[in-house]
Amino acid sequence: METKEQRFSRVVEEYKRTIYTVCYMFSKDEDEVNDLFQEILIRLWQGFDSFEGKSDIKTWIYRVSLNYCLNYDKKQKRAGNRVSLDMDVKPYEDNYEKSLQVKHLYKRINALGLVDRSVILLWLEGLSYDEIGAILGISVKNVSIKLVRIKEQLKQMSNI
Repeated sequence: METKEQRFSRVVEEYKRTIYTVCYMFSKDEDEVNDLFQEILIRLWQGFDSFEGKSDIKTWIYRVSLNYCLNYDKKQKRAGNRVSLDMDVKPYEDNYEKSLQVKHLYKRINALGLVDRSVILLWLEGLSYDEIGAILGISVKNVSIKLVRIKEQLKQMSNI
């Protein structure tokens, strides 16, 4: 019989890239990303017993991760002493050209508002419109409309 700790470790191992990606979308400072990651793990652990399986575990992990990062971002903006630093971590670097394209894409995405950033992140992660809607608490139609608008915004950001 698998213990709670073993089940949780298995879930974290399976979804750590997902959690890290969400953290990375909200900060480029390596220490801050690690702090966000750790705090999200704490929140997931605290809610692990109450997760009832009504939604997919991946949906639940995204929701907890995004909610924590959104709240953290708002709190940081209210504090007003946020310093933006670039990370030297390149999680998707296969080659220089591809790395440069990803870097430009992330720069553009980070210029979006928090909700739009969340929508495009989930879409880039390959989630369905239904899953995105469930995670963010919006309708599938709203997801579709937001994605069209966000993609258009990203295309127009040629100067970033």
